Amino acid sequence: MPSGDVPAVSNLDVERFRERFRQMCRIREFEKQAIAAAEQNLVLGAIHPSIGQEAVAAGVCGNLRRSDIILSTHRGHGHTMAKGAEPLPMMRELFGRDGGYCQGKGGSMHIADFAVGMLGANGVVAANINIAAGAAHAIKLKREDGVVVCFFGDGAINRGPFLEGLNWAGVFGLPILFVCEDNGFAATTRTAAMTSGAGPAARAEALGIPAREIDGNDILAVEEAARELIETARGGKPRFLVARTYRLTGHTSADAAPYRPAAEVEERWLNDPIESCRRLLEAAGVPAAELTAVYEAAAHEMREACEQAAATGWPDEALAYADVQDVGDPRKGAF
Repeated sequence: MPSGDVPAVSNLDVERFRERFRQMCRIREFEKQAIAAAEQNLVLGAIHPSIGQEAVAAGVCGNLRRSDIILSTHRGHGHTMAKGAEPLPMMRELFGRDGGYCQGKGGSMHIADFAVGMLGANGVVAANINIAAGAAHAIKLKREDGVVVCFFGDGAINRGPFLEGLNWAGVFGLPILFVCEDNGFAATTRTAAMTSGAGPAARAEALGIPAREIDGNDILAVEEAARELIETARGGKPRFLVARTYRLTGHTSADAAPYRPAAEVEERWLNDPIESCRRLLEAAGVPAAELTAVYEAAAHEMREACEQAAATGWPDEALAYADVQDVGDPRKGAF
């Protein structure tokens, strides 16, 4: 990976950013193992990596309480893990094995762990926005001191739930932070080519929700914005964050991304959030060997998770219809 000089940041909370670095390393290594497993046909369904976008997940979720709620997208491994989910049941879920968070029924795009406030990833673009608004409204009605963070991509702003969800949050003053991970692409199409107007922030502002735009690969910028906006939203003032980032892989693990020039991707590697955080910590006096050890520990942890998941058996067939509502045969009017 590229390296470069980074000026020292005065009063840097070294321990906080050590933890952010560790979390980003864990997210990346989890996805590298998941991609390798997909290549071995161990993963059921598609893998949508977030490699290159880890700073958004680590910086935002690192400022949430365990009881706070998040909703994610089809590209949700990083958010899920950063909110506190464990890699082994996550990997088992990807493999469709026993002990997965959803008993193997959800797969990569529909992991949920209510115990850590992860209300669910969602494979339908923008569908999580209205669910997030509903969760935030429930918090308000119960007069709880919680907040909801809803992650979605820039492609989601062109779908109906975006307007509906933001409008509802604005009208009712909901405790919610909308986080648009703007990586410039809606699947294989450049979002700018399919988006009219000034983009995500302008649309949020038009609905009366204050918006902020940051470099989503700069962990310092993400950390500062997330801390402030989450606490503002917690008070019933919805906020909107545009984190400009870039996925360094294709849309899925099987996508070679020929629609992007190789030089563009190579240039974007220069803004790799993990390497940037490493340089930040080194400038603050953290030994390079210590940071290398953190990355190696993350790699070891995720290799073990992958190996254990692969060695886990399949769910009991009796679980196939568990959690499935049976309302009867609609042709007989039994519902």
